[in-house]
Amino acid sequence: MPILVQKFGGTSLSTEQSRQYVLRHIERERQRHYQLVVVVSAMGRQGDPYATDTLLTLVRENGGSLPPRERDLLLGCGEIISAATLCSMLQSNSIPSVVLTGGGAGIVTDNQFGRARILEIRTEKMLRHLQEEMVVIVTGFQGMTESGDMTTLGRGGSDTSATALGAALRAERVDIYTDVNGILTADPRIVQDARPLSVVGYAEICNMARQGAKVIHPRAVEIAQQARIPLRVRSTFSDDEGTLVTDISSPAQVAAVKDRLVTGVAHVSGVTQITVHAREGNTDVQLQVFQAMARHHISVDFINVTPGGAVYTVFDHDAVQAVAVLKQLGYEPVAVGSCAKVSVIGGGMNGVPGIMARIVEALTEQGIPILQSADSNTTIWVLVREADMAGALRALHAKFSLHE
Repeated sequence: MPILVQKFGGTSLSTEQSRQYVLRHIERERQRHYQLVVVVSAMGRQGDPYATDTLLTLVRENGGSLPPRERDLLLGCGEIISAATLCSMLQSNSIPSVVLTGGGAGIVTDNQFGRARILEIRTEKMLRHLQEEMVVIVTGFQGMTESGDMTTLGRGGSDTSATALGAALRAERVDIYTDVNGILTADPRIVQDARPLSVVGYAEICNMARQGAKVIHPRAVEIAQQARIPLRVRSTFSDDEGTLVTDISSPAQVAAVKDRLVTGVAHVSGVTQITVHAREGNTDVQLQVFQAMARHHISVDFINVTPGGAVYTVFDHDAVQAVAVLKQLGYEPVAVGSCAKVSVIGGGMNGVPGIMARIVEALTEQGIPILQSADSNTTIWVLVREADMAGALRALHAKFSLHE
């Protein structure tokens, strides 16, 4: 029997009604004769009793000085509660199931608490339970060091757990269930005519995830791509098959993406543009600037370097510190806050002339100034003011006819 990994996010498990949908998806795949490994996140979101962000708030309200090891112990509680609740529901519906923590499932990590990396996955226990025809419920987001300490995998950790388990078990597919019906061409809260994609390549969805599309974590996609395991991103609340993430190789998949220059648009808001000009006789401005940012652990992005200086972005919450550091070095940086990075993504745009011209045309027609731009073989980025972000996304979505 083939193995299928199903991952259910926090909104899929937060209410009795949503858990009934989860039950239906599990029952359907069992009827299709899959052996199932079900990866679960903590229930709900910020404010819900067992959500990860709620547990973090509990720490902050009680001194905020919990050591990293003990912090991971606390953060793992949400997934354990989800797994035990789901197990109870399955058992009451005569579906044999067993709960394994990340460590119990054989996920061995390094000891970087809060952002652990997976070293290996020992599958013996999971395979034994699958042979016993059990549904194996695994707590996402978790692993264990060789010395037996619980670790967490950082943001998007449950997605990472699911694809890593799929790779280790040589699963036929990994299904990521969320509250949207697959991967859309844009954020539907901003672009009302955004539409779901039926098939998308690993590289495209990885770029979309990195540029702000929050449906799946890019680290999880990279693992699936390396193992060549197809992913499906689908809604918990429907039977629609959602979006298949795979190599674009079969005739049906090629037909689905034929002539698609642009796959989608994405955005990251809350960034500040910083411009630094070299002083007279100053030939190492770039070295000084970026070494200073690194020393102060300030993440930089959207970097343009010229002989006379550098332009780059930082998150708004790092902007004050970044400017202060530069002034200590004797520079007079210019900071433009409340900006947004808007990305146009598509595997079909590589080598095609005129894409940038259409981007500029779309934004110029709406009176939206471009503060900065950059490109790769599958993505073109433009920086705009955050107040113009929604208009930019809609204009670009329309210009490339992504609604069709």
